[in-house]
Amino acid sequence: MTRCCCVALAGAGLWLTACGGASAPPNTNADAAAGLDTPTRAATAPPYRVYVTNEGSGDLTVIAGGTHDVLATIPLGKRPRGIKVGPGGNRLFVALSGSPPAPPGVDEDTLPPPDRSADGIGVVDLTEQRVVKVLDAGTDPEQVAVSPDGTRIFAANEDAALATIVEIASGKIVAELPVGGEPEGVSLSPDGRFVYVTSENDSQVSVIDTAGLEVVAVFDVGARPRSSAFSPDSTRAYVTAENGGTVSVVDTATHAVIDTIELTGESVRPMGVVVSPDGMRLYVTTGRGGTVAAIDLVSGKGIASVEVGMRPWGIALTADGQYLYVANGPSNDVSVVETDTLMVVATISAGERPWGVAIVE
Repeated sequence: MTRCCCVALAGAGLWLTACGGASAPPNTNADAAAGLDTPTRAATAPPYRVYVTNEGSGDLTVIAGGTHDVLATIPLGKRPRGIKVGPGGNRLFVALSGSPPAPPGVDEDTLPPPDRSADGIGVVDLTEQRVVKVLDAGTDPEQVAVSPDGTRIFAANEDAALATIVEIASGKIVAELPVGGEPEGVSLSPDGRFVYVTSENDSQVSVIDTAGLEVVAVFDVGARPRSSAFSPDSTRAYVTAENGGTVSVVDTATHAVIDTIELTGESVRPMGVVVSPDGMRLYVTTGRGGTVAAIDLVSGKGIASVEVGMRPWGIALTADGQYLYVANGPSNDVSVVETDTLMVVATISAGERPWGVAIVE
């Protein structure tokens, strides 16, 4: 039997509706089931560092997690967007693109030609604090994932409707897989078995088997999916849909949508998404809505919405689940949200149009 519930979230006129009966996360415990919202946990020990790509200024902002001071700015290249930490925490992989930005409503025929020499995945050595090489990963890469053993990267080629797989050591492209139109989000399941690639144009997700390097499933989600995140045990995935105003809940055993969470409210457009380390909460940036929505995955209900900067996009969570870091593009800053109180505790200046966020602990 399908159930729907609608819950108002204080602060920004945001409403969430959960439809379906299978949205509860697979890993629960008695405290979470009893509705305890703030579990006891050890604080993240500084110094951890936060890395933010700035699409407009072509650089990387380095932030001290304990003090929220900006420690450095590292030049990257053109349009850095997606960012991931490599195993061991000593390298970052950043998607770079020579395609000119095309904001909504802009006729792409009027834009300058792309600079394909600027495309690639920049490898940032965190000891040297510089880009040490750029890997060829096809044209216009937007987001990237790194295999758990650090041997391969998976990149979405927005202009080519492809997912490109690169062997890091040799720099060779080992596969180019057709996916949907304008692929963007690239997420790897924690168990390393599957990569989910979202397609903005086709409102679909392509599933790549990392062992066979082939697309093994394609499924429909809401309109214009942007990103996805997996539960810690890899049994669920959560896919945001900007124009659909939804988060699709996916059973990764069957790669089928089993539930849909609707976010409605003024200008709310689900964009980035992250799951808490205990698998009990989901945090979603809402783009033009200017908020982060916190969702209880046990009940399927909204907990709160937190007002942050303008058009929040990229989002990352500390390993203990205590702090969220949110990139706010047009306001050129990063909001720090304490998850126990769901309050902004710091706002940090970044470069021009901050986009992606990664944390190294």
